Amino acid sequence: MASRSVETEPSTQAEDDYNAMLSTTDVELLKRAWRNEKAAPEILPFQSDLIARVREQIELMEETVEEKSTLGTDPLSVSLYQMDLDRTLFLLRSYLRIRILKIEKYMFHIQKTDELWNRLSKDEKFFTERCSDDLKKHLEESVLSKLPENYQSRERQSIISEEDDMRLDIFKFDLPELKSICNRVPEPRLDTFVLCRSKDYLTGIQLGDGPVDDRSKLFEMEAGVLYFICYKSIKPLVESGKIELL
Repeated sequence: MASRSVETEPSTQAEDDYNAMLSTTDVELLKRAWRNEKAAPEILPFQSDLIARVREQIELMEETVEEKSTLGTDPLSVSLYQMDLDRTLFLLRSYLRIRILKIEKYMFHIQKTDELWNRLSKDEKFFTERCSDDLKKHLEESVLSKLPENYQSRERQSIISEEDDMRLDIFKFDLPELKSICNRVPEPRLDTFVLCRSKDYLTGIQLGDGPVDDRSKLFEMEAGVLYFICYKSIKPLVESGKIELL
C-alpha cells in the first residue's frame, strides 16, 4: 500500500500542476482579446506576448494529453484534457482568423495608416504586403486588358515612343474603373455601436465631438454594467484595457 502511495504522488502532482496551468490568466486574457477583436470595427494591436505564451501553453497541453494517453490513463480523464486543449486552440485560431479577415477587408487603409500598420504582427505585415501586391497586379492586368490591342503586350509597351508612353499613361490613369477603386478604399466604421463593460468605475467619458469641458457629453460607466455605446467614444479605453467588448 505504501508503494502505491509513492507511485500516485507524482501523478497527483502533475494533475495539480496542469489544473493550475489552466487556471492562469492567459487563457482568460486570450478570450478577452478574442472578444475585443471580434466586436471592434477596426483591427486592434496584436497581442504578441500573450500569443507567444498561449502557444507555449498549447504545446505543454499537447504533451500532457499525449503522456496521459501513453500511460493508459482513464479515457474520460484524457478526453477532458483534450477538451481544454481544443477550446484553447479554437480561441487562438479564431482570434487570428478574425484579424486576417479585417486585414483583407481594410488592406489598403491599414497600409496607408501608420497607427494601424504598427498594430500588425510581422507575419500579418507580410501577408498584407503579399495580398496588396497580388491585388495591384490583378488591377494592372485588368487595366491593360482595356487598352487597344496593340498596347496590351508588355513587350510592345517597352518599345513604343516617348510620346506614346505619355499618351498611354494618361489613358491608363483616367480610366473610370481605376478612379472608382481608388476612391472606394473601405475604412472601418468607428461610429459603430458596440456592447461593452468595465471592471472599474469610469468617469469623464466623452460622447461625440465637441469641447472636452462640455459636461452634457460626459458619460460615466459603472463597474460590471453592460452599455451599448459608440465605439469611437471608448476607443482609447478599449486599447488601454479599461473597457472590454462583448
